Amino acid sequence: MGVTFPDIPLYRGWGAPVRTESTIRDLELVQGSVPRELNGTLYRCGPDRQYPPMTGDDIFIDGEGMVHMFRFEDGHVDYRSRWVRTERFVLQEKARRSLFGRYRNRYTNDPSVAGKSMGTANTNVVWNGKRLLVLKEDSLPIEVDPDTLDTRSPWDFDGAVRAVSLTAHPKQDWHTNELLTFSYQAKGDCTRDFAFYIADADGRIVHEMWFEMPYPGMVHDFAVTDTHVIVPFFPLITDLEVLKKGGPFYQWHPDKPSYYAVFPRRGRAEEIRWFRGPTVSAGHMMNAYNEGDRLHLDLALYQGNCFEFFPSADGSPYKPAPPQLTRLTFDLSGRSETPEMKLIVSTPDEMPRIDERWMGKPYRYGYMICRQPGARAGDIGMGAIGRIDHQTGELVTWAPGPDCGVQEPIFVPRRPGAPEGDGWLLVLVNRFAEMRSDLVVLDAQNLAEGPVATLRLPVRVRMTFHGCWVPESTARTGRYVA
Repeated sequence: MGVTFPDIPLYRGWGAPVRTESTIRDLELVQGSVPRELNGTLYRCGPDRQYPPMTGDDIFIDGEGMVHMFRFEDGHVDYRSRWVRTERFVLQEKARRSLFGRYRNRYTNDPSVAGKSMGTANTNVVWNGKRLLVLKEDSLPIEVDPDTLDTRSPWDFDGAVRAVSLTAHPKQDWHTNELLTFSYQAKGDCTRDFAFYIADADGRIVHEMWFEMPYPGMVHDFAVTDTHVIVPFFPLITDLEVLKKGGPFYQWHPDKPSYYAVFPRRGRAEEIRWFRGPTVSAGHMMNAYNEGDRLHLDLALYQGNCFEFFPSADGSPYKPAPPQLTRLTFDLSGRSETPEMKLIVSTPDEMPRIDERWMGKPYRYGYMICRQPGARAGDIGMGAIGRIDHQTGELVTWAPGPDCGVQEPIFVPRRPGAPEGDGWLLVLVNRFAEMRSDLVVLDAQNLAEGPVATLRLPVRVRMTFHGCWVPESTARTGRYVA
């Protein structure tokens, strides 16, 4: 039987599965010049479909992981993409069809893969302990070769991680070279166990902490300051009976509050300070920092459910709620159990990033994809790159033009010791009309002036969620320099 993908919106146009690995030496420079100081590698990761889904429908966060690599060296840029050959991928490759059913619902899988890993390794890429790790929160990290992207093996930190999975959003502290990470539903689907870990620069687990969540929900991202960890719990909840009936892995519960666990970076469960707030949600954090006894958390906040494809448990219709950059403040010295909430930017925005050297510290600049101020009805939604100046409140944007979109920006310092925000943003641009991609280099201090370099890809980078920059010196030494 041949391979035929269903005719659904997700697989039309730009969303059509690519299913191709590419190697391109020396990308074509079509505008400007690549800064000679850029020496290192940009890694990105996203989902693609190996075979048509078993169920006939799909959600865009599912699919096998495809890792993308852009190697910068003395003005040259090489590109490579490779599948992450997870256990799921290899089993389906042998069977020549999909064997795993509805997103993360093991009760809908083919009986032949009972007990096998459902991990897709399709969300993020990080560097720790001289290992390149590809992440998806449904499983343990997968190590891949940093030069060839060939898949090596799952990585459980030499057996020190007892949780069944790890987040796709760990935090890499460039000052200590520690990796802070966690697992939710850490003992399996629908459990309320939460595990927090710290790995040192050599990839050794040096701290572990477990506690019980308010409900078996989704915890996609979290935040850290120099002293504390902030873990948000939003009411996207997993129900075992719903799974057994073939239902969605998460359901939105509009009647339940949000919770926030705040604890010291090397704390114990009994030191958690619990906060409770309105029913909101968020996928991604920008940054958090200390101001005396107050902790500030900046995040792309939705006043409702952030995932349209996860339905409400009470059957109520989905209510669109655009994400807006918002600050939550937690007062550790006061008696209030509710965080203060302050809107920073009203323009819809997502995929927030910072100059990673300022992670957990008072900072000035944040970067994200956003809707261009003054956009007209019918314009592409969040098709611009934005820079927010937290000191002045100014939002500066750049957009690639008609029939184009942008993916998450990654900040690269101009040089070691450069001031905050002095560097470049590396951004993948979707050329929808041409069905291909560009990689642009933007001056982060002069964003509105447009790219300092544009590199043409003859192929389409369908979709990537997140990634990282690994300087050439970091690849050699295993250490970031802040």
